[in-house]
Amino acid sequence: MNIYFSGISGTGIGPLAEMAHDAGFTVFGSDQQSGAITSELRQKGIELSIGLQDGEFLRHKHTSVGIDWLVYTSSLPNNHPELRLARQLGIKTTKRDDFLAHLISEKNLKLVAVAGTHGKTTTTAMIIWVCAQLGLPVSYIVGSTLSWGPSGKYDQGSQFFVYEADEYDRNFLKFHPWLSIITTETYDHPDIYPTPTDYHAAFDQFRSQSRKVIAAAGALPVPGISLPGEFRRHDARLAFSAVSEMLQDLGDTSLDAKSPEIFAALNAFPGAGRRFERLASGVYTDYAHHPEEVAATIKMARELADTGGYRGLVAIYEPHQNSRQHQVKDDYHHAFAGTDQIFWLPTYLTREDESLPTLAPADFIANLSTNAPAEPAQTNNKFARKLKKLHSQNYLILLMTAGPADAWLRQIFEK
Repeated sequence: MNIYFSGISGTGIGPLAEMAHDAGFTVFGSDQQSGAITSELRQKGIELSIGLQDGEFLRHKHTSVGIDWLVYTSSLPNNHPELRLARQLGIKTTKRDDFLAHLISEKNLKLVAVAGTHGKTTTTAMIIWVCAQLGLPVSYIVGSTLSWGPSGKYDQGSQFFVYEADEYDRNFLKFHPWLSIITTETYDHPDIYPTPTDYHAAFDQFRSQSRKVIAAAGALPVPGISLPGEFRRHDARLAFSAVSEMLQDLGDTSLDAKSPEIFAALNAFPGAGRRFERLASGVYTDYAHHPEEVAATIKMARELADTGGYRGLVAIYEPHQNSRQHQVKDDYHHAFAGTDQIFWLPTYLTREDESLPTLAPADFIANLSTNAPAEPAQTNNKFARKLKKLHSQNYLILLMTAGPADAWLRQIFEK
């Protein structure tokens, strides 16, 4: 079967394309620009077109080899040229969840789904990492890059599929997991869920569709975990519980004997892309873009700054989506406790409600409850010089963003 992925370079679609390729499908794809997964796709020999998505590459592949199924990212508008053309040509066209559900069923995999407002990427990556260290074959998709493996993989020897199940666009409701892990549940995505009631109802439905559920309160006590940051230790406890369930399902009765090996694997977890990722000594980048995530990430960075002998902690924050910020603006009040300096960048704008005024950095700063100085900033050369000076003075630098500030910081510090 020939599958075409529209939006293939992103961390939502790209890993699915990698898994489909591994599973024996012929894969093609396109995107407007290169993304985090582009190099991985090319290394696998996947043919893709980067640039104008006007339908010509899709038409060419359909004419030359035939396209059976077009899978597209949720960010594509309904009138996108490739979607219009696919419908005209009679190509089956769906979002990623339908194709993934087909793949799970076809390969007879037990779905281990990690969902939650925060922490799902790290927890998913931890489960994959521990399984790799134990020699337990798994197929998986994680919504980030991994320095130690591809973002998506199908292993022919696997019985389990580990999946970062995103609640955005109600994606996770397509699935009926063998095991679900719920990391956290805090109202988010007001563009999809108009009220907190709608949001929590979706998670209730997800739980009801799952054969087994591990929630934060039900995670096994794990005294052997020594990772920095309570939030990351929380994720590790969930990962430990998930791997334990998988081993028990395989009939492995040696969990007690394996526990020290699992602890060692978790404590050596190298991280996932943009999840408290170390760019250089004393410089970290994180995907946090919600007040609860911000507070947890700052606590982790503060712990590292205190134990690592740093002079202090400098936080840089780029909010994501103006419509979301109108919902959570007041929740930042105490989120930056533990910082010594705060720089607030303009909001990264995507999928916006044009009727809402765009909040400025000063609007947020005025509402913070912290003794740390806070000021607006721009990703320019002047700010870069200021950060380099603070870094040279032995401050730990932490960027939190779901937007383009990550690439900017990498240009400054990444070796």
